[in-house]
Amino acid sequence: MEMHYPVIDTRETGKRIRQLREQSGMSVKNLQEIFGFSSPQAIYKWQWGQTLPDIANLLVLSQLWHVSIESILVIKD
Repeated sequence: MEMHYPVIDTRETGKRIRQLREQSGMSVKNLQEIFGFSSPQAIYKWQWGQTLPDIANLLVLSQLWHVSIESILVIKD
């Protein structure tokens, strides 16, 4: 029996992060300040699907936007 493990779609997850950020009325600069990042690059990389937030940052995003971590991540079929 072959096991199928979930795979995160980084590009679609990035789109979801951008959508949730915009729906909440937050700017990239707002998130940069919340996370204490010296530049906004990490947030742009999340939104472009180049990287994913680490688990601690996902937890912060889920709390900020009042959504589950699972609803931020997009799983490939």
